[in-house]
Amino acid sequence: MKKIAILGSTGSIGTQTLEIIRSNGDLKVVALAAGSNVEQMEKQIREFSPRIAAMWSERACEDLRARVKDTGVKIVCGMEGLLEIAVMDEAEVLVTAIVGMIGIRPTIAAIESGKTIALANKETLVTAGHIIMPLAEKKGVSILPVDSEHSAIYQSMNGENTRRAEKIFLTASGGPFRGKTAEELENIRVEDALKHPNWAMGKKITIDSATMVNKGLEVMEAKWLFGMDLDRIEVVVHPQSIIHSMVEYADGAVIAQMGMPDMKLPIAYALFYPDRRPLEGRRVDFFQLGTLTFERPDLETFKGLKLAFEAARQGGSVPAVYNAANEKAVSLFLERKIGFMQIPELIEASMRQHRKVDAPKVEEILQAEQETYEFIERVIN
Repeated sequence: MKKIAILGSTGSIGTQTLEIIRSNGDLKVVALAAGSNVEQMEKQIREFSPRIAAMWSERACEDLRARVKDTGVKIVCGMEGLLEIAVMDEAEVLVTAIVGMIGIRPTIAAIESGKTIALANKETLVTAGHIIMPLAEKKGVSILPVDSEHSAIYQSMNGENTRRAEKIFLTASGGPFRGKTAEELENIRVEDALKHPNWAMGKKITIDSATMVNKGLEVMEAKWLFGMDLDRIEVVVHPQSIIHSMVEYADGAVIAQMGMPDMKLPIAYALFYPDRRPLEGRRVDFFQLGTLTFERPDLETFKGLKLAFEAARQGGSVPAVYNAANEKAVSLFLERKIGFMQIPELIEASMRQHRKVDAPKVEEILQAEQETYEFIERVIN
């Protein structure tokens, strides 16, 4: 029986993880954590009977505690609650599907406790890769990527001499606005940006896909996960989303991982690694598909991707600023307080005004985040 703790259990990745657990009797949920969705968390507690459940806000915590007092499940709150879950003895695998930099400290705590990390929280490596990867190596902890692209790279390197890997091709769907000009994107509505052509995801990551900031974050993540220099990571727009990423080797061979766009595949791969379990869902029909196409990304229209490479090259605290600025800008866009094309503008402005800290500690990463939020508030107001 493999025992699983999930941070972000009510989100898209969290709920799909629970669907896989529901179908496999040798997986057991021992802890759940979420932000504010008390109603859904109550349902999850009653179905999966974890030992501990956490909510981010004190109000949500008290509400949940009252709702499930008959279950005997321990209810914990905020960062202290996340940290308690991260280090609990019962958990073998920590699924980090929580959104934002609040995932950094629980991930570090879980690695120090020797847990396997099923990583779905981009911000952890984007902002603190210089802390996370050396620590995981020191502790002998596996970090199994849950992102479809990074899982594809991981699978394409499995069994290979990774020192002979010369290049990573990180595929991107191009989002709902592939082929549009900057002028055409000026008046994009929230509803338009939330219509992804291939993937069903949460609101924030769907907007990130539309701006291609998501791909920029994945570039930074790949750099740390696979120890690959930035000039050996190439983004390829692949509208069909069948090839999830590729690795080129010294002999010219390119190994790709393919499949239908379904997040359950990388989630299951991380949960059962190194095994593969049967998974229900559509299969690729190459005859119906007919053609796979590839394009270069438009770095001028989708400037967020270009800025990601710049942030990664600068390093230090700059990726944390990039990430924080995007989080704040996306939130403002979803609230209809700024336009779509202001998202990369605010990211760039935040990066330009920041004074870089080399090799920042966790406290300095979180400080850079807060200062970026405050800077954007001043700009908007």
